[in-house]
Amino acid sequence: MSAPAHGEPVLALERCTLRPWRAEDAQSLALHANDREVWRNMRDAFPHPYTLADAHRWLAMARDMQPTTFLAIEVDGAAVGGIGISPQTDVNRRSGEIGYWLGRSFWNRGITTEAVRAITEDAFTRLDLVRVFTGIFAWNAASQRVLEKCGYEREGVQRRAAFKDGSLVDCVLYARLRPKG
Repeated sequence: MSAPAHGEPVLALERCTLRPWRAEDAQSLALHANDREVWRNMRDAFPHPYTLADAHRWLAMARDMQPTTFLAIEVDGAAVGGIGISPQTDVNRRSGEIGYWLGRSFWNRGITTEAVRAITEDAFTRLDLVRVFTGIFAWNAASQRVLEKCGYEREGVQRRAAFKDGSLVDCVLYARLRPKG
């Protein structure tokens, strides 16, 4: 991992770069996020349609975050997705929830797997977390495969736990623990 002068994380990987969001990402963000298939696998806070105004709101929030835990997934110089860790609080303060998305035209290239693996390791080191977890809608088999390739283990299923796209859906819980030592 390298860091720009202001100390924000940059992870230069083989297929992509994970880096802080920039104001100039707004057009690319709106373009790649404005996809029903992307929205369908996200929480409802991720709007659809996804407008340029939505992109500007997100970028303002992400840029003010300290420490920087939500990063752009950059491919060929453009922000085409996002990934982040939400550190938990109180008794759960050594855990973080991972979330990610990638523009559809970049699916099936190993980009998400590489990004998830890298940000998980970053969470264990830079954020000193011992557990990273997430809940995936049961219909999202591709995301479940990504997590499994990155060493996440399936912990269980929350039956009918979410209401998305007009349906009650099961959420599959995954977690990865920092190795001891």
